[in-house]
Amino acid sequence: MASATATAIEPLFVLLLLLPVALHLSPLMASEPVPATWPEQFHSVLFINRSGSLQKVDLWYDWPNGRNFNIIQHQLGVLSYDLEWDNGTSFYYTLPPFNHTCKVVHFDVGILRPNWLDGATFLGVKNVDNFLCNVWEKADFITYYEHVLTHTPVMWVFSSGMVAHVMTFEVGAVLDDPNWQAPVYCFTDKDGTSHLLEPSLHDLSHGRTLIRGIPNTAHA
Repeated sequence: MASATATAIEPLFVLLLLLPVALHLSPLMASEPVPATWPEQFHSVLFINRSGSLQKVDLWYDWPNGRNFNIIQHQLGVLSYDLEWDNGTSFYYTLPPFNHTCKVVHFDVGILRPNWLDGATFLGVKNVDNFLCNVWEKADFITYYEHVLTHTPVMWVFSSGMVAHVMTFEVGAVLDDPNWQAPVYCFTDKDGTSHLLEPSLHDLSHGRTLIRGIPNTAHA
């Protein structure tokens, strides 16, 4: 009889030991997740669908040097370059063998800071591209999907309808400095006039820029 009583008490004793731990963890488990801060430097390959127009983008983010670069391969088309600096200047250009084209635009904001997702609204958990993701919305402009386990971005959906699927995410990768130089024809025309233009709504609504087009999230 005594043995049976002892057996019954043991589970209760274990529960009493675990109760303080459970009480300590329950607020943490109930709290909403927060998106990971971006690494200060990374390289990511993105596949983008923009209303049926497909692109492969090499994204180079380099916060310490105040620069961001999107190298955009349009499906069966032109390879174009979107070079963004934290002083607000962006260069959109093509290189040989394509025609020499360049547009220089000045924005009132710099590139995104690493913690640009601070204050995003948590929408819940969703399975996306076969990954279980936490989901946030930022500034009614972008829905951001992040892998629950690795905190790596998986997909971005913009209010314009453009969807970016993250294929690779290499933390710490840096593009060599010579690659950040815009071509000389970005600075003057043959007649010596400047290419500098003011940004249009089309530029800001993500038609031109992948990173700078998110309002209220860039470093001023």
